[in-house]
Amino acid sequence: MPDIGIVGAGVAGLHLGLLLRRQGLPVTLYSDRTPAQVATGRLPATVAHHAPTLRREEALGVAFWPAGEYGYTCHHHYVGGPRPLSFRGDFTSPSRAVDHRLVLPALTEVFQERGGGLRVGRVGADDVEKLAARHDLLVVAAGRGPLAALFPRLDGPGSATAPRRRLCAGLYHGVAPVEPKGVTLSLAPGRGELIEIPLYSRDGHVTALLFECVPGGGADALCDIDHRADPAAFRRAVLDELAAHHPTVSARIVPGEFGLTGPLDLVRTAIVPTVRADWAELPGGRYALALGDAHTVVDPVVGQGANVASYAAEVVAEAVAEALLEDPVLDELFCRRVARRRGEVVMGAARWSELMLQPPGHVRQLLGAMSELRGAADEFTDNFGHPDRQWRVVATPERTHAFLARHGAARVRHTEGGRA
Repeated sequence: MPDIGIVGAGVAGLHLGLLLRRQGLPVTLYSDRTPAQVATGRLPATVAHHAPTLRREEALGVAFWPAGEYGYTCHHHYVGGPRPLSFRGDFTSPSRAVDHRLVLPALTEVFQERGGGLRVGRVGADDVEKLAARHDLLVVAAGRGPLAALFPRLDGPGSATAPRRRLCAGLYHGVAPVEPKGVTLSLAPGRGELIEIPLYSRDGHVTALLFECVPGGGADALCDIDHRADPAAFRRAVLDELAAHHPTVSARIVPGEFGLTGPLDLVRTAIVPTVRADWAELPGGRYALALGDAHTVVDPVVGQGANVASYAAEVVAEAVAEALLEDPVLDELFCRRVARRRGEVVMGAARWSELMLQPPGHVRQLLGAMSELRGAADEFTDNFGHPDRQWRVVATPERTHAFLARHGAARVRHTEGGRA
């Protein structure tokens, strides 16, 4: 029976660990922080789990925040400009956003209760040889640690050399929920995007505001204000940005109540989208498999990171189960099989995320048409849980036009005259 080590205790590592423990396999999870440190630390990100991920959590018995109470059912879109657009798209099944400072410690506890091993401490490059000797397969699911360097960066689609956006993400009181309950995706051309998410945290039901700021576009001033030294100045800057460029959110601000839920509930960063090699050979002929952020890092503009990581974890677990029945050797051939099976979804998410940061003409036309075609807006929204399907919609003008035609776009193009 193979022994598997997983470096990284995010969604990718924990979902894989739970899936492998369900098979009864010995699994050790390596984390640089204790669950208590995660729970009391700074907001790591604003993360939504879409329906396929929620179904996976239900099957694993870790659906502690049911979508019926904690979820949302739609996306509200706003596209600014000379002629603003507003429209809604509905999911077929709800999504859900819960603070990962609640989620990850809870999943770690279950992993340990089910017999998984947890080792806390920094795993460095000098640990590779002993990890290779200890485990039949090493899965690296931490994109920012030194072990990510095992997997060479790949040039091409999904990889960039610099951040496309500067990110300012925080949790806030004082934003009245939109009806029906959903995420607002608000686009300010030339300035960036705002993703407003109804999220459950240790402060209860709050609102996450993720500003995706074009470098040098003006909104990135939010990333430079010292919110601890001058919280009033930061609050004014956020309110001014909402009022000037994201009116559908600004209209729901509750006077006198708006503000960060706490000093640790704000994170500002910049992400370089990256695709790395799927695997690496380790000393002694064993292999390391890249998973989650160690494999692909995507900008959060369309919320794919955690969901793709969970999907890829399931692919790995299924491949391990098959290997146990057929050919229990977790070698390069095994890694190639995993790469083939997860490639369409993982790269679909990477390429779609990249496209939405600099939308070409056919994607702008798609946004305009969806303001008139509810069926297209619903399918587009539901595809947030299926990035491979979404990429097949937006990959080329021809594919986008075929998608719109299927939803009656000829009428829209005639009446709108190509407005989008």
